[in-house]
Amino acid sequence: MSTFVPFKAFRPVREKAKDVACRPYDVLDEKEARKECEGNPLSFYHVIKPEIDFPDGHDHYAPEIYQKGKENFDKLVKSNVLFQDAEASFYVYQLNMDGHKQTSLVGCCAIDDYFNGVIKKHEKTRPDKEEDRKNHIRASKLNYEPVFFSYPKVDAIDRLVEQAKTGKPEYDFTSDDGVRHTAWVIKDRAMVAAVEKLFETSVPKIYVADGHHRTAAGAHVAQEFRAARGGDASDGHRDNYFMAALFPDDQVKIFDYNRVVKDLNGLSSGQFVKLLSNSFFIEEKSETYRSESPHVFGMYLDGKWYKLTAKNGTYNGNPIGRLDVTILSKHLLEPILDIVDLRTDKRIEFVGGIRGIKELEKRVDSGEMKVAFSMFPVSMKEVIEVSDNGELMPPKVTWFEPKLRSGLFVHSLNGK
Repeated sequence: MSTFVPFKAFRPVREKAKDVACRPYDVLDEKEARKECEGNPLSFYHVIKPEIDFPDGHDHYAPEIYQKGKENFDKLVKSNVLFQDAEASFYVYQLNMDGHKQTSLVGCCAIDDYFNGVIKKHEKTRPDKEEDRKNHIRASKLNYEPVFFSYPKVDAIDRLVEQAKTGKPEYDFTSDDGVRHTAWVIKDRAMVAAVEKLFETSVPKIYVADGHHRTAAGAHVAQEFRAARGGDASDGHRDNYFMAALFPDDQVKIFDYNRVVKDLNGLSSGQFVKLLSNSFFIEEKSETYRSESPHVFGMYLDGKWYKLTAKNGTYNGNPIGRLDVTILSKHLLEPILDIVDLRTDKRIEFVGGIRGIKELEKRVDSGEMKVAFSMFPVSMKEVIEVSDNGELMPPKVTWFEPKLRSGLFVHSLNGK
């Protein structure tokens, strides 16, 4: 069963929460982050992307970058923008985007649950990105951002969360992207104990949804700290844990993650479409077409939309083999377009569904790309199936929205 414990969060005072809160570090680049927090010295981008405080071209992985992040965090604490709770608590964090609400519990998972397989992952991490997040933790001894986890829903946990939401919110603001962020603090000792006990007895597995690099970094660096002080999992030290926001699986929303390709590998459009017919039923559409079900794709080529339906035999029964991204790769991208490695091939790019289907048309109509494919979003059930089978999703499959805001909760790895 899983371990999920309360902690004493560093967090913003109520009136500064909106100014501090920012999007996660990996959803925008340095230039975008610098522009987004222009005129706002309280933005948590100064902590999680401290390269914005250096001149353009400065090495993002230089030691002074990580020290600057910690320095900026300490500045927020010293100026009383951030404070630390006096007692260990759980935090209820709800996001509301376009009427879709999903509510998490923010607390700490055990690093040993990551190493022993209680916490399940579905993506491969890149060593450079993982090392970057590790260096932030090494320099600060803090988890700056909660990772986004999911768990099989438990009615009793849902009831406790709903009970906590009847009180006055600690935070309640709408970010610039239109998402409403509301948070409550669970301080009642009986309720805190009940939440902890329910995870211990009723949640056998936890699934990484978004944040594989932060998860790996959080677990491995905490393990380094524990080993350095000669501790163990039973001593109650904070370096036995890392911070996470846990959502029940029935609330998590996954958007489509679409593909755009720069050329047809030397083929004419007619030749390309003819080759597609070996694996797909093709139907020309008179208007924009978005995939409506698994194994069905939208294709935008030469100003026209097509519906591609995978033929029987193009997919099999195992969790990876029946994913739409696998079908597209094995029967179109690899054999026809010669795109084999999605991680490194420069001829293919990926467009999150949050940008809208018109973004695909725009990329093709501009001449930047030749063809676009709209995908049906994977489900949390599919993510769980892949994770439970010990397999890894292909690259660029899941796009989770809405995103957690960073800076609302920070976990210290110091002390008990």
